[in-house]
Amino acid sequence: MSLHGKRKEIYKYEAPWTVYAMNWSVRPDKRFRLALGSFVEEYNNKVQLVGLDEESSEFICRNTFDHPYPTTKLMWIPDTKGVYPDLLATSGDYLRVWRVGETETRLECLLNNNKNSDFCAPLTSFDWNEVDPYLLGTSSIDTTCTIWGLETGQVLGRVNLVSGHVKTQLIAHDKEVYDIAFSRAGGGRDMFASVGADGSVRMFDLRHLEHSTIIYEDPQHHPLLRLCWNKQDPNYLATMAMDGMEVVILDVRVPCTPVARLNNHRACVNGIAWAPHSSCHICTAASCIRSTVFSAHHTL
Repeated sequence: MSLHGKRKEIYKYEAPWTVYAMNWSVRPDKRFRLALGSFVEEYNNKVQLVGLDEESSEFICRNTFDHPYPTTKLMWIPDTKGVYPDLLATSGDYLRVWRVGETETRLECLLNNNKNSDFCAPLTSFDWNEVDPYLLGTSSIDTTCTIWGLETGQVLGRVNLVSGHVKTQLIAHDKEVYDIAFSRAGGGRDMFASVGADGSVRMFDLRHLEHSTIIYEDPQHHPLLRLCWNKQDPNYLATMAMDGMEVVILDVRVPCTPVARLNNHRACVNGIAWAPHSSCHICTAASCIRSTVFSAHHTL
């Protein structure tokens, strides 16, 4: 706290290892809570749950648990009303769903998309459906995307045991799939897009999986690493290529023709995020962070 009793404007937490993955909890009863995933080049890695102590105005570690290999991504359940079990999902060698308690975090289910083997191709990313939190989608280096359904049941001594099953699995790209994200279009439940090493952005509808739509193909067929949907206007999404210094803005109504190319960076882009409150603002990260005002007609 400052001398004048005002809140700190910058809060700092130092993890004991390099942080690779991070995600904010959105539960209203768990304010200012983060999950952090380690990047240690060995089998044994860690996930920390960090919360803000509002009395001391410091972030403190609430819980630490082991995780095999680094987490390629981690996400809290998108529960803005606090009505679902307090769950955290992580991807790596498998998709794991964890239940977070006051004193411990326990593994609820381990999801393997290979029905015929204990071996699972590494997962590059995943997304948790905001409209239906019982749906998750994963992307894998084996060219597939898998849509998972979660179920809760009751067993003696434990309440709301969480389990999962494959709802559908599809070959999404010609090469490795690097990212997947659900769209808010069409009700927000059934449509998702993916990007991959073949340099394409493809959109799918769970109601019509017999075909997909290619939204964009990189002119040099460079692998596309990430995609991010506009949070206010589901017609727009952003993507970026491996070792690329620009972010491509796409309009799904005009496939294969970028609306804009944001090329203000002088180093490789490694992160993109649309503003939650505006359809016209996007933040891109490389060696420095830039915020861009975007419109359908021009980019400032």
